[in-house]
Amino acid sequence: MRNLWLFISKYNAFFLLVIFFTTSLILMVNNNSYQRASVWNSSNQLVGSTYEKVNQFSSYLVLGKTNDSLAAENARLRNLLKSSLFSDSVKQVQVNDTLLKQQYTYTVAKVINNSVHQKNNYITINRGKKHGIAKGMGVTSATGVVGIVLNVSDNFSTIRSLLHTETKVSASVDGNIGSLVWGEGNFDARYAILKDIQAHLVVKKGSRVVTSEFSLFPQGTNIGKVFKTGVKGDDSALNIQVKLDTDFSALQYVYVITNMLSNEQLSLEALNKVE
Repeated sequence: MRNLWLFISKYNAFFLLVIFFTTSLILMVNNNSYQRASVWNSSNQLVGSTYEKVNQFSSYLVLGKTNDSLAAENARLRNLLKSSLFSDSVKQVQVNDTLLKQQYTYTVAKVINNSVHQKNNYITINRGKKHGIAKGMGVTSATGVVGIVLNVSDNFSTIRSLLHTETKVSASVDGNIGSLVWGEGNFDARYAILKDIQAHLVVKKGSRVVTSEFSLFPQGTNIGKVFKTGVKGDDSALNIQVKLDTDFSALQYVYVITNMLSNEQLSLEALNKVE
């Protein structure tokens, strides 16, 4: 206690200055409307900025959980798309109603491994047999086609990426159907080639390229846009360079598509091979 008093007495001038300055500042603010408003505005701005920084930090901490919930919500909304339904009624002249049933369902999955710079690229996701994933299912992202499920374990699956020389997707541009492939002379992850388009057809740059009705993906699923036309194939076909919608280097979540009519279709088609 004695040392404290000695310290205060030694620096009493400084403490008095602080006391008088604080008192005068309080009196000035309390008795002058302009200064009072200025102080309150400054303090509000300081407090607001502090709260904003704290909120940004808190949001960052839960960013992963937020992304998970958004991806799950996107999958739920995709299940409600009209392209995920099919007509289960025979339309007759006297009947105008069409009953729609679910044909496609979407399962959200997180990408845990991904390659984009190889000749044949693969993606690993954290969903497998336990989650209803099976070989041959189509996979999309929020922007477009990603690939096809290749191998499945209980909890994981590997996807043969669209960036793979053996991946082919039936695609359509302006109503004309061809095969989309990747890696023919150009291993750029941003582009693919749409083959087998008749050479006499005129396809404009910027035209939308989507999956066709012959694809394992729902018809009309985005793939990309025409980037360059006039890339000749053989004498009767036109090869078109397509800029892909999906940024494969930034994939975080994908959607695995279950075609609920797939087994029925495959079983029927298998009968043709027996004959």
